[in-house]
Amino acid sequence: MSSPTVLTKLRCIAEQSERFPERMFTTLAHLIDVEFLREAFGELRKDAAAGPDGVTAKHYAENLEGNLSDLHQRMKAGRYRAQPARRAWIPKDDGRRRPLAIPALEDKVAQKAVSMVLGAVYEPMFYEFSYGFRPGRSAHQALTYLREQCLQGNINWIVDADIRNCFGEIDRGHLRAILKSRVNDGSITRLIGKWLHVGVMEEEGGVTIEANGTPQGGVISPILANIFLHTVLDDWFVKEVRPRMTGNCFLIRFADDLVLGFEHKSDAERVFQVLPKRLGRFGLTAHPDKSRLVQFSRPNWRKGKGPGTFDFLGFTHFWGKTRKGGWTIKRKTQRSRVHRTMARLWSWCKENRHEPIADQHRVLCAKLRGHYQYYGIRGNYRMLELVFEYAEKAWKAWLGRRTRNGYIRWEAFERKYRVVLPLPKPHIVHSF
Repeated sequence: MSSPTVLTKLRCIAEQSERFPERMFTTLAHLIDVEFLREAFGELRKDAAAGPDGVTAKHYAENLEGNLSDLHQRMKAGRYRAQPARRAWIPKDDGRRRPLAIPALEDKVAQKAVSMVLGAVYEPMFYEFSYGFRPGRSAHQALTYLREQCLQGNINWIVDADIRNCFGEIDRGHLRAILKSRVNDGSITRLIGKWLHVGVMEEEGGVTIEANGTPQGGVISPILANIFLHTVLDDWFVKEVRPRMTGNCFLIRFADDLVLGFEHKSDAERVFQVLPKRLGRFGLTAHPDKSRLVQFSRPNWRKGKGPGTFDFLGFTHFWGKTRKGGWTIKRKTQRSRVHRTMARLWSWCKENRHEPIADQHRVLCAKLRGHYQYYGIRGNYRMLELVFEYAEKAWKAWLGRRTRNGYIRWEAFERKYRVVLPLPKPHIVHSF
């Protein structure tokens, strides 16, 4: 349960931020006491990977009060020193790897405390179309907002923009200036500077210090990215772009994933041309191959074929027929996501084929339920079914390697496994 004292502090900051939009906060660090740090620790994921010091949440909690008191004293006296984060690599769909920075647990606690303070200051400022890494907002809410804007605003053109390596290319000079315009507390800015400049410990043992960017994986990175992109994109769109448009338009952003919609082609072309310049002004780059202008108008009744499609948050958006014969916007799992899920299922079944059958069944059920939980939206049943069928196929193929013949016939798989240990069938979770 959240501490009433901490909630009161955050509520007071949020109320002041909302009542006085132009106010600069100069004294915030004193709010972070032991109780505040305890609340921050409670907000952390307890099953997350350990940082460079190898300390887990369970180990840190064994002497929680002593550890938090020591951390608070060092932060208050200016003796706190951040540790280089541990580098980890996450495979991407195209075969490349995405760098991930895993901070030490003590740094996670301090970063979470500062991010809570920053969130209280900036949440009243953020716009409704910003959904990523914000309390009470989810990817499915963003998908619903996108669909409603396209249908109700008579949107005909979509700017599908992609920011190249956004987290890694955020200009720290611009970020510092943006922060100081609202939060000019020297203790807070020094802490943020320590986390940004401490570097990342590579697998080989050396420490890499980047000139720009916020380490992806750091607890403080999401709120810093949201603050940065709020100024670069959201505020710019509301105050400069939208008043100059001749028709309806919208922007939706989930972290660094964004889509802009326009009623008129001329408006879409103007923004499509100026968007790279706007990003470049703050050190960001629009990906030339992944950013595109797409016609997304309601299909012609006679032709019976929809225009272009675009991807957002793992779903391909397209026009399709309703049961009554009308047109509506539908979503299906993005093709690359389906291929990635299938590849991971095949690899997991291969690597764990010698584990007990009951354990394999339990994990496969969890994987499928997790897939349905995100991709189980109305109109996407067939794509869920493809993943389910492939999961059964992969499990059958690698269970067969355990037998003398090297394979199992479908009749035997039906009798021994599908009936006794069935995998969860696809189902729609989000009906919107």
